[in-house]
Amino acid sequence: MNPIEIRGFSKRYRLGIEHFLKSVEAVQAVSFTVPEGALYGFIGPNGAGKSTTIKTLMGLLRPSSGTVRLMGLDPRDPASRREVGFQPEQPWFYDHLSGLELLQYYGRLAGLSGSRLQRRIEESCALCKVEESWLSRRLRTYSKGMSQRLGLAQAILHQPRLLILDEPMSGLDPMGRRDVREAMKTLHGSGTTIFYSSHVLSDVEEVCTHAAMLVRGTLRVEGTLSALLDDPSDPGHRGKLEDILAREVESA
Repeated sequence: MNPIEIRGFSKRYRLGIEHFLKSVEAVQAVSFTVPEGALYGFIGPNGAGKSTTIKTLMGLLRPSSGTVRLMGLDPRDPASRREVGFQPEQPWFYDHLSGLELLQYYGRLAGLSGSRLQRRIEESCALCKVEESWLSRRLRTYSKGMSQRLGLAQAILHQPRLLILDEPMSGLDPMGRRDVREAMKTLHGSGTTIFYSSHVLSDVEEVCTHAAMLVRGTLRVEGTLSALLDDPSDPGHRGKLEDILAREVESA
C-alpha cells in the first residue's frame, strides 16, 4: 500500500456572490503516488496549489473531483490519520500552554502516556533541536522559528509511518533549515515516509528521493529526483530544480 495516492484530483473554490458565484480551479486533474519509504518533495511557486493538496490529504478540504487516498483510506476517515504526523505551514497552538504542556497534550491524544510519553518528548525535542529551557515558557513568547521546531517535534511524537510537512522550514534561519534537513534525513533513515512542500529547491535537491512540481494548479514534473535532474540528451550533465521550475513556469 502506498501512503499517498492521488488520481485526477481537482479542487474548485467559489469566489462569492460579489463575483457572481464564479469559481476558480486551484488544482487541476493532478495524479501522483508517494511510495512507501520515499522522501518526497512537493514544490512550486506561491499559489500553485500545494497547500490545497495537503489540506485535502489531511481531510480539511474535500476534492471537487478525483480521488485522494491517505494510507489507503479516504482522508475524511479518522482511521487514515492514525499513523500520520502533520505540521501545517503556520502551526497555531494554545498560546497559554507551555511547550511541555503542549507536547504532553498532543502525546496523550496520540495514545502515549507515562514513561513512554516522557521518553518520546525527550527524543523528539532532541531531534528537532528544541531546547530544554523553551519547554517551561508559554507559547505566546515563542518566535516563529521556535514554533516551527516545536511543531515538528509534536508531529513525530507518536513515531508516524508517514510525515506530512507544509513548508517546515518557513521562518527558519540557515542553521534552523539545516537542522530540519538533518531531522528529516534521520527520520527517513529510520523508515519514515516523508512528504513535504518547499520553496527552497536546493534543500529538496539535497534530501529528497522523489519530487513533484506543481505550477498554476497543474502537475508539470514528477518522478525520482535522479531521473528529473539527469539530462538524457547529455549523460554527463546534471540539471537543477531551479532551472526546471523556471522553464515550467514560463511554458505554463
